[in-house]
Amino acid sequence: MRIAIAGLLHESHSFAPFPADLAAFEKPGGFPPLTRGAAMLEAIAGTRVPAAGARELAESEGHTVVPLAWGIAMPSAPVTRDAFETIAGWIVEDAAAAMPLDGLYLDLHGAMMVEGAPDGEGELLARLRARLGPALPIAASLDLHANVTRAMVAHADVLTAYRTYPHVDMKETGARAMRLLLDRIAHGRPWARRHRPIDFLVPLSAQCTLAHPMRDLYEAIPLVAEQAGAADLSLCLGFPYCDFEGCGPAVTAYAATETAAEAAAARLHDMVVARRAEMVQRLWTPEAAVQHAKARASLGGPPIVLADTQDNPGGGGHGDTTGLLRALVEGGAAGAVVGVLNDAATAAAAHAAGEGAAIEVALGGRSDGAPFHARFAVQRLGDGRFTCTGPMTRGNRADLGPCALLETGGVHVLVASRKMQAYDQAMFRHLGIDPVAVPIIALKSSVHFRADFQPIAREILIVAAPGPVVADPSALPFRNLRPGLALSP
Repeated sequence: MRIAIAGLLHESHSFAPFPADLAAFEKPGGFPPLTRGAAMLEAIAGTRVPAAGARELAESEGHTVVPLAWGIAMPSAPVTRDAFETIAGWIVEDAAAAMPLDGLYLDLHGAMMVEGAPDGEGELLARLRARLGPALPIAASLDLHANVTRAMVAHADVLTAYRTYPHVDMKETGARAMRLLLDRIAHGRPWARRHRPIDFLVPLSAQCTLAHPMRDLYEAIPLVAEQAGAADLSLCLGFPYCDFEGCGPAVTAYAATETAAEAAAARLHDMVVARRAEMVQRLWTPEAAVQHAKARASLGGPPIVLADTQDNPGGGGHGDTTGLLRALVEGGAAGAVVGVLNDAATAAAAHAAGEGAAIEVALGGRSDGAPFHARFAVQRLGDGRFTCTGPMTRGNRADLGPCALLETGGVHVLVASRKMQAYDQAMFRHLGIDPVAVPIIALKSSVHFRADFQPIAREILIVAAPGPVVADPSALPFRNLRPGLALSP
């Protein structure tokens, strides 16, 4: 069969400072760049993106893969209209030109907002249906943080989501979506489907599947699906920074009969609601976290990890706030390492000065107007190019632009020219820092860091330093959420 593959991924934060333009898709940090046609297959080869898993499964069974276009941008404010029209236009037009097709697989996030179109995936799927017709089987893989909307469910034959956060099953989910697409084609008609929204937002840090209750809920999904006779069952916990009516967690189920789909969706929905009181998180102030970390680090052993959750580039942060850095310096946390701070101007100044030089700069703070003024020693320079080695993105080729390792007051800062969530130890090793050997390491991340850093950590503290990815969504000035949606569990 001829199976088309395409991808358009973005996680949009309504209250973040900067939108995702076309350039953000062309140079997305630790993921493959925007590509079209045959170049897409080369770009995703050897990576763990969902489309790579989908492609490998299709080809292993003898099907012809027709590459359309694939692009991702790091989370930020919504996608610009120009970027969306360009990439979505490629996907729709190239799919139409490739017809007749037997099926279409889409690598989507599920929380993409576009200027003027808050349900970005629903808009893309609607355009594909309008152009390709109602009969073509379409399957999509989604991020665990997807805000699944009625339009998405209506226009796709099946949607299946990651079951881990940190997302260590991206490639496997793409393969599962392709399997479901092939099964849907063999089935000969659409499955019955159920979409059950959940009426409360879940804080990002509480969505981690390495801890309870999410660990229990996600481990139960295959069993619930099997008992109900569902072809697929997914739980998306939502991205609680999208200010539109479709924001929030939801369950989706697909089965041969309406009864089976309803039974699977209802049971999983009720299981989630029953565990809502457990969806809490402990947050540390920067000052308290630094003092606790210093005391624990003085005992020796593995590093203490501080998660700078509210400036998480994977949640829409710009990766340049300095609240935690300031607390580490003022708290005398000598030997601590901070990463990765996004500041192209400072990285350029460091490269101009050279290794061994000292520079006085206002580091970071472009997004919130609160930089950290200090004199820094330039300890090491790099080009920002490395291959990820951690379980989440192993094999992905990263390009953060010119990078520099700076030091002030005994605290080291890894500065990059592009933002990237700190979820892979290779980000530090490419500048000579061994994360295992430092006493305290501060990471701009909410949960993804746990995949590669939790195994080496003595202790992990979630720190609420100033930043746009607020740990408590109820503090945000929402205007467009649906009535009855609670802002916290």
